Amino acid sequence: MSDSLITLLVLAVTVVLFVIDRLPVAGVAMLVPVALWATGVLSLEDAVRGFGDPTTLFVASLFVVSEALEATGVTAWVGDFIIEKGGDSRARLLITVMLAVALLTALISPNGSVAALTPVVVVIAVRGGRSPSELLLPTAFAAHAGSLLLITGSPVTVLVSDAVEEVDGGRMGLFSISVVGVVLLVLTITVSVLFGGRLIPTRSPERSLRDFGGHAEVLAQHYQVEGEPLMDRGSGAAEFMIGPRSEFVSDLVYRGMHTSSGELVVAAMHHKGHDVRSPMRLGVGDTVLLQGPWEALERAAADPNLIAVDDPEHVRRQAVPLGAGAKRALAVLALMVVLLATGAFPPAAVGITAAVAIVLLRVLRVDQAYHGISWTTVILVGGMMSLSAAMQDSGAAEQLATGLVDLIGDAGPYALLAGLFVITAVFGQLISNTATALIVIPVGISAATQLGISPVPVLVSIAVFAAGALLTPVATPANLMVMEAAGYRFGDYWRLGLVLLVLYGAVGILLVPLIWPM
Repeated sequence: MSDSLITLLVLAVTVVLFVIDRLPVAGVAMLVPVALWATGVLSLEDAVRGFGDPTTLFVASLFVVSEALEATGVTAWVGDFIIEKGGDSRARLLITVMLAVALLTALISPNGSVAALTPVVVVIAVRGGRSPSELLLPTAFAAHAGSLLLITGSPVTVLVSDAVEEVDGGRMGLFSISVVGVVLLVLTITVSVLFGGRLIPTRSPERSLRDFGGHAEVLAQHYQVEGEPLMDRGSGAAEFMIGPRSEFVSDLVYRGMHTSSGELVVAAMHHKGHDVRSPMRLGVGDTVLLQGPWEALERAAADPNLIAVDDPEHVRRQAVPLGAGAKRALAVLALMVVLLATGAFPPAAVGITAAVAIVLLRVLRVDQAYHGISWTTVILVGGMMSLSAAMQDSGAAEQLATGLVDLIGDAGPYALLAGLFVITAVFGQLISNTATALIVIPVGISAATQLGISPVPVLVSIAVFAAGALLTPVATPANLMVMEAAGYRFGDYWRLGLVLLVLYGAVGILLVPLIWPM
């Protein structure tokens, strides 16, 4: 059996395992490189190379930066701003969020923008009483459209620009494909707003997020605390329950007393749900409201003798917009955006440097940085890269592409674009759209030369088709990033994605040749 046939079989089995959803997606992704090595398609080094690939490292580093923005309250601040502009209307919120992610994508990349805004969208959804699944899929898809607003918007558009320069002699300008990107963005927003409610299933993430935006007011009212605000950048308040085996049972407490560490103050006490103003002996089930530095509250939450009603760290992230470390996190983000936009350094190098800076500047502890990374996403990206490499190295992708071009024959340039759309649409859902572009670009140039037409519209159309990698979570890292946060399943993407894919195909086949004549 040839390597190309084995690769196609591995691809088919992988897709089936993803669709039936019986095994963890990360487990399936780990089995892919093992299968390709065991069957001799790839060496062990090539099979596991994806886990150290620059794209994989870039994705992991983006999660660290995203975690820093959330931990310092930047996410909550941006969420408040978008809620203020978008109001309670689902349509206005969707439009605002999708425009924001598309514009940010144009400056950095789809992966970077989705990583930065995913926690923002989750906060917006929770505060609006919605499931994050309603907003996150349109967010990821808007990033795909936004990647064509500038020629530097994604690796695919950069590859297309380089190919145009090579075959046509002229380099594409920064805004040369912007009109196409605007059309795609308008279509994506319109379809998501009008039909998203019916096409996107409602899911619940494994780790649900509570809204702590007004938590300080809730605690003040519940415990009848008056005076200074309970929460600010440096200090906060948290309620703790006394457990059945707590060492604090029978201890005498009163309002205003300091804890044994001297860091926290007892702001209020409740016994059997009633406020107690006089000194009292603590009993099982009693609650105390402690006030003091956030770090001290987090240490108290880790004390086995106390049961934290709400995690102080989670409360701080939402209740204190632009908290401690926010300026440092924003400075790192701004520098990262500038470096990514200029293209002066490889994205992975920029991302890793930003992640290290986040830790060195003490915005996050090392354990917080580790916790902020979605390891399921990282494993999926790394594991599926081996399949992309096998598709290219074994010749499976080239054989399929060449066969389709031969099938089209002399049917004309529009038939060629339709054929390239089919190839790109199929490959783009199963391997990365960057790898798909690398496969299809030389095929498109060769076919355009044989037909005697300009390769420029063909190449631009390929960029449009590649942006239509919308049917599966493994198609792009941006699709993967929203999967865990929203609780999506593998089969949740295709309904909305298929409608947009058809529209993207129409833009590439019908609109692009009008702008760049063939």
